[in-house]
Amino acid sequence: MALPPLHMKARKRFGQNFLVNDHIISQIVDAINPKEGEHLVEIGPGHAAITRPVLERAKKLTAIELDRDLVEILRHDPFLKGLTIIEADALKVDFQSLEGAGKLRVFGNLPYNITSPIIFHLLGQKGILDMHFMLQKEVVERLAAAPNDKDFGRLTVMTQYHAKVIPMLIVPPSAFRPAPKVMSAVVRLQPKELSDEDRALVPYLNNVTTTAFSARRKTIRNSLSKFFTEQQLEDHGLDPILRAENISVEKYVELAKDIKYRDKV
Repeated sequence: MALPPLHMKARKRFGQNFLVNDHIISQIVDAINPKEGEHLVEIGPGHAAITRPVLERAKKLTAIELDRDLVEILRHDPFLKGLTIIEADALKVDFQSLEGAGKLRVFGNLPYNITSPIIFHLLGQKGILDMHFMLQKEVVERLAAAPNDKDFGRLTVMTQYHAKVIPMLIVPPSAFRPAPKVMSAVVRLQPKELSDEDRALVPYLNNVTTTAFSARRKTIRNSLSKFFTEQQLEDHGLDPILRAENISVEKYVELAKDIKYRDKV
């Protein structure tokens, strides 16, 4: 197996931390469960720690990598036959234009500094079957949080509106080189089949959640006053003294639909 040159160091500007623990790598690959004939896309293959075992099972893989030096290493690695590399910023890639669009399975060790933008970018794409990501543990906790939890926030609502969130495993700092200062975790996101009407609701849902959680210490009577009167909140079955984290995803969707309807009237 071709190993990366020792002089290739992780670059802070790309938020790079390379996975080096074989046991953890095996667990992640088992969680992804890649199969031959599937359309797999990896974001940020790095030193190919997960790329290689996934390729062994799937025989074919597309990888998106921004670091030019890593791209050169990957392209000339004789053990990575079947790998197609796209040198690009994942945030600027139209996943619907890739081979196998509509049946894509996406995975990767996402840089912590751009986790949310990448997740939102992917959730906005149609036809992704599932996603498996290595993220900061506290981000996974926020993605999977339930109402009345301190981790429940705008990221929770927007993600759970688009997808089912399933935490898979925890990864310690010692599994990386260099070791990050935080715990990591792997999460599975299974996108829901949203209609065009469902997707048209996203700006309204984003607006109401941004407004609510930007003043999360206030009661919704105050934080959402520009959208709803106390009576209107009660008509939605909400106590006006609740705070942003006390409202379920379903109720936020209901509020967003109300705003959208009034916007059209």
